[in-house]
Amino acid sequence: MKYTILPSTDIKVSKICLGTMTWGNQNTEAEGHEQMDFALDQGVNFIDTAELYPVPATAETQGLTSKYIGSWLKKNNTRDKVVIASKIAGPGDYTAHIRMTGFSPDSIKEALDLELKRLQTDYIDLYQLHWPERHTNTFGVRDFKPSPNDTWTDNFNEVLHSLQRCVEAGKIRAIGISNEKAWGTMRFAEEVRNHNITPISTTQNAYSMLNRVFEGDLAEVSMRENIGLLAYSPLAFGVLSGKYIEGTAADNARLKLFPRFARYSSEQSTEATKQYLNLAKDLGISLTTLALAFVNQRPFVTSNIIGATNLDQLKENIGSVNTKLSEETLVRINAIHAEIPNPAP
Repeated sequence: MKYTILPSTDIKVSKICLGTMTWGNQNTEAEGHEQMDFALDQGVNFIDTAELYPVPATAETQGLTSKYIGSWLKKNNTRDKVVIASKIAGPGDYTAHIRMTGFSPDSIKEALDLELKRLQTDYIDLYQLHWPERHTNTFGVRDFKPSPNDTWTDNFNEVLHSLQRCVEAGKIRAIGISNEKAWGTMRFAEEVRNHNITPISTTQNAYSMLNRVFEGDLAEVSMRENIGLLAYSPLAFGVLSGKYIEGTAADNARLKLFPRFARYSSEQSTEATKQYLNLAKDLGISLTTLALAFVNQRPFVTSNIIGATNLDQLKENIGSVNTKLSEETLVRINAIHAEIPNPAP
């Protein structure tokens, strides 16, 4: 395994991070435990969850993923062997069953305390804001369009100071953001500089060969402000495994169970995926390995969040860390990207 350091901290994390979003819907507690056992044995020490999980989110399943992690931590006495990341849910109709009060001081305190209880731990290594409170273009929305109904007021300072109190209380070690844009990331960085408080360590955003919009502005922000990318959906909901094109997807594959998640299923995405699949075949490797190795090598990526529903997938995903793509291969990837740029924003 390869390791990096969460920016602005001394926390060492594996280059591959174990994503857990399916646990509680597509995976049972026992399967989640099996995945964590295997990942830890392979050198993966970084696990990402959220109070919202599993996804699709419902009031009945909310928090199950973190409870599964908590029962594993207690059963195996492994808390000191892993780095745990979690997130407070942003506001909106999708999370009305959790709370509707955004990132207010009371909301952050409540969310963190409940998550600590689910995880059966007294601290979380990296605590993240799951998505912005303000109206912006997130989750596959290509362009920003102002909304006349946006009543949000700038509260970056208040949010950061609320999180700072959690750091001082020993409940969290580092702070991250997620699904953020360049403006929001710079506003956080500005407040940190002006008030000499705990810096933003990471941003967790979608990034894959089908979605490289992070490179537009955020990659520069990331590298100049020392805010590492935790790349999620590096396989684009499994599309970049090639299983949907080749007709090998299992019945419990994500897009078969939840076809409404069509972010990576456009005609342009399918065509780009076919070209990447042909490239992988030329190289004699799987499309999964090609897609994950590409993300692993990006200079702004701190860790690559992979997700699997079975151990075979997990083994291949983790193994991608041992594949280094040549400059020639990167040129060929970029040629496909130039022909079909960001088909799935």
